[in-house]
Amino acid sequence: MAKRNIIKMGDPLLRKISKPVEDFDGRLSQLLDDMTETLHAVGGLGLAAPQVGILKRVCIVEYDEQLYELVNPVLIKSSGKCVDNEGCLSVVGFRGLVERPQIIDIEYFDRYGKKHAKHAEGYFARVFLHEMDHLDGILFSDKMIKKIIDED
Repeated sequence: MAKRNIIKMGDPLLRKISKPVEDFDGRLSQLLDDMTETLHAVGGLGLAAPQVGILKRVCIVEYDEQLYELVNPVLIKSSGKCVDNEGCLSVVGFRGLVERPQIIDIEYFDRYGKKHAKHAEGYFARVFLHEMDHLDGILFSDKMIKKIIDED
């Protein structure tokens, strides 16, 4: 495993649409391992492959001490609305209030190509959607309804 550099807002890679993963191989496993090590090093809740310069539809979410590895994730259903505070490892200096669905159902593959479904609500759903947005070149700041300046 290796810690990777997280690219920051302004890097054109963050605005590109990621390509689907076709090969569930050692390179994918290495990417997921490296992303996990990187996430743990910086203490975030999630990380998408484009944030480490890889334009593949891969992201990870760590929530309630559970790690989810999402390969080619797809939003199946969403309902409700909620507004909450979001930040991003690729966006430095501010956070923002973002409206997102309250409830979601997603499908994705794991590193071995096995299909999974996940139901999530509230902030848990928000974290999944935030990371999945990265795969389409979308940052939370694009959806932000109010900017909150960090004071540290």
